[in-house]
Amino acid sequence: MHRPISARRAPTPRGLLAGFAAAALGLLAGNASAAKPNFQMPFACNQTWYGDTYPGHGLRYAVDLNHKPRPLSDGDLGSPVVASAGGKATTYNPHPGTGYGKLVVIDHGGGWTTWYAHLDSIAIANGANVNQGQKIGTLGKTTRPGNSISAHLHYEQRLNNDDQKIVWNGSTIVYDQYEVAYKSRNSCGTSPGGVTGTVRTAGSPLNVRSGPGTTYSIVGSRANGASVSIRCQKAGESISGTYGTSNIWNNIAPAGSNQYIPDAYTYTGSDGRVAPDC
Repeated sequence: MHRPISARRAPTPRGLLAGFAAAALGLLAGNASAAKPNFQMPFACNQTWYGDTYPGHGLRYAVDLNHKPRPLSDGDLGSPVVASAGGKATTYNPHPGTGYGKLVVIDHGGGWTTWYAHLDSIAIANGANVNQGQKIGTLGKTTRPGNSISAHLHYEQRLNNDDQKIVWNGSTIVYDQYEVAYKSRNSCGTSPGGVTGTVRTAGSPLNVRSGPGTTYSIVGSRANGASVSIRCQKAGESISGTYGTSNIWNNIAPAGSNQYIPDAYTYTGSDGRVAPDC
């Protein structure tokens, strides 16, 4: 069911966007454009997110994204946001005088940039080089003082600072519709979940379990310092380890099987979830 714009969230005024666009020109090196990057959705592999697009939405081709089609809800607050493609990041915490709030802009070269607005937190340093699928922040509802919005990701693709129709995995998104479902293929290749972690213990190997708890059978082990690919995560038994106490368990097996290690012994660069639910 489509909803009126007023029931969704207030778009950023065009006047503010114009000022922001002028300020952002310094991010672009020259006017030459290169081949378009193979942009992917700004969420982990196999996650499904819903996009809203409508006339008058700040920049014409921007999209607002939520994990579930529920109006004016903050249920997605804190969800990991990842880079659509590799590049150099510029962070604003927040950008002054605009409605973008906490913002990451990634320069992919050749005039191409992607914009990730209203973030709750930023996970990378200003000027950092990031890889496709790398976590850059968490979804939020930050904006300018006096404005109130529900939690969502405002996302843009630009060429030489002009907004472009958004393309993910080679397909252009649907425009002028609400709650269109899209499934992420970001980093779905060699890394099953698009997220890499590192086992960190006091030196001993870490047991791998068939389920998210110590009552499940041991199906293997990983050495301290071993790199693991996290396909998905599941809540289970609370474990105290190198990184505090957590009930999150990381499934490091390919699709169709289960091999779990506790997140409390896994370095992921985040204290929360970094992959979809199992």
